Amino acid sequence: MREVATRSKAASHRLTQLDTDQKNRCLLAMAQALLDNRQAIQEANAKDLETAQEMKLSGAMVDRLILNETRIQGMAQGLREMAALPDPVGRELDRKERPNGLILRKVATPIGVIVIIYESRPNVTADAAGLCFKSGNATILRGGKEAIHSNQVIARLMVQAASACEPQFPAEAIQVLETTNREAIPALLSLTGLVDLCMPRGGEGLIRAVAACSKVPVIKHYKGVCHVHIDKEADLEMAVRVAINAKTHRPGVCNAMETLLVDRAIASEYLPKVATELAAHEVGLRGDSEVVSILQPLIEKQQLALKLETATEEDWHAEYLDLVLAIRVVDNLEAAIAHINHYGSGHSDAIITSDETRAQWFMRDVDASAVYWNASTRFTDGAEFGMGAEIGISTDKIGARGPMGLEELTSYKWLCFGNGQIR
Repeated sequence: MREVATRSKAASHRLTQLDTDQKNRCLLAMAQALLDNRQAIQEANAKDLETAQEMKLSGAMVDRLILNETRIQGMAQGLREMAALPDPVGRELDRKERPNGLILRKVATPIGVIVIIYESRPNVTADAAGLCFKSGNATILRGGKEAIHSNQVIARLMVQAASACEPQFPAEAIQVLETTNREAIPALLSLTGLVDLCMPRGGEGLIRAVAACSKVPVIKHYKGVCHVHIDKEADLEMAVRVAINAKTHRPGVCNAMETLLVDRAIASEYLPKVATELAAHEVGLRGDSEVVSILQPLIEKQQLALKLETATEEDWHAEYLDLVLAIRVVDNLEAAIAHINHYGSGHSDAIITSDETRAQWFMRDVDASAVYWNASTRFTDGAEFGMGAEIGISTDKIGARGPMGLEELTSYKWLCFGNGQIR
């Protein structure tokens, strides 16, 4: 691991010598290489799918592992989009001129060496490597055993294409760990002088394990317990539409709603409306006693075909990643904010209301990386935020927060211009 990290550190210094045009040409060459070598990618992916069967992975994990024609084209398109984005390196973030004539410029710089640890999805190899490269960072990729062949061939094709396109490209700028030994992770993440940052992408268990063993900074996103609060001043048709989208558009992703909070003043009118639509999408509900008292009679009268259970304390903490939704009736806006700040994961939360003052109150006091007024939580995404590709979503408060694109993969330094000033 020290040898791998040493090569990455050396490559990170060489990457600073590439200008924007050189980086963009490399990215376009990488994209074309993935398209030109579809067959090799799919042959490697077939080996990984055999391994997945032997490991008896879930259907969801196997689906994430598959690299079909559409997904290969998606990887290539992502690299092309990165080439079209502004270069984040060298941006002037601040400028000051001191009374003594000293000029200070705060400019964006690469972070250095970034370790990406992820599970199953080999398309992350292209996305992460491309984003790190465009932002001037060397990357060390550590995927799971189930995707080792796919990850290696994707990285190899990208390195070969960039090296052929640009002689100054350092081949060690993109490295995939050849070992799947778990001991490699703490060994790699102990190298504080060589590795600058780790970004784990996967389930809560993986992220907590990485954070516990790492001696280098880790950008974390444990889970997405996202809320939508239906305020007493909400447009109820909008409130149904947004809630249905937030829960059912893609229930297995981190920005999907997991808990719906409804103001008591409109609960008896709103809950039957939204429950009817949730039932049509086969969403099971976990409701508090007031939710049950409103909806259970409709179920018993066969006016509502819905699976409804009484919520437990664990349901308010749950990230279901499935067609299951917790619903709670709250006394007022203050109670909704208190619930979110107690049970939420700091990911994405929304309020539906026609009252701007109440919306501003919610947006000010809810502690999350993205807070919405009259919109679905499903928009917390790098592409939807206009960042192009995204390397992940951070729920940390120090450093990057929310969707992480190219700009979030940079640090900064001060450039100081003088003409002989002394202190």
